[in-house]
Amino acid sequence: MSMMQEFKDFALKGNVMDLAVGVIIGGAFGKIVDSIVGDLIMPLVGKLFGGLNFSEMYIMLAPPAKTVEGATTYATLKAAGANLFAYGNFLTILVNFIILAFIIFMMVKQMNRLRISVPAPAAPPTPPTPEDVVLLREIRDSLKK
Repeated sequence: MSMMQEFKDFALKGNVMDLAVGVIIGGAFGKIVDSIVGDLIMPLVGKLFGGLNFSEMYIMLAPPAKTVEGATTYATLKAAGANLFAYGNFLTILVNFIILAFIIFMMVKQMNRLRISVPAPAAPPTPPTPEDVVLLREIRDSLKK
């Protein structure tokens, strides 16, 4: 079998195609969750905590290599080369992960529930044992006694 034929057989297997579709949908779903967390949830959480902006929560570990006028926000300091400990960004990503993990857990739980509820196919009926075999078994059992 040629290498191209082997690759074609591998690439067209159902599992590979399922994985490719899963990765593409997962990437799109991840962007949706990023938007929900960054644009909807974290602003509400920040508002509950007195107007905090989690994207601007950082500790400067080292000042920027070049001094830039008005560099006070996370983005401008990072662009200027400052070494920042951005714990606010980490909190946002942590909330994002928790939401995504919970949604995946619920999806897997639902799939397992659906898989269990589908009855397994019944085993085919066994043909009746021939009469001579039954007779031979009875003779064997009586000889054992």
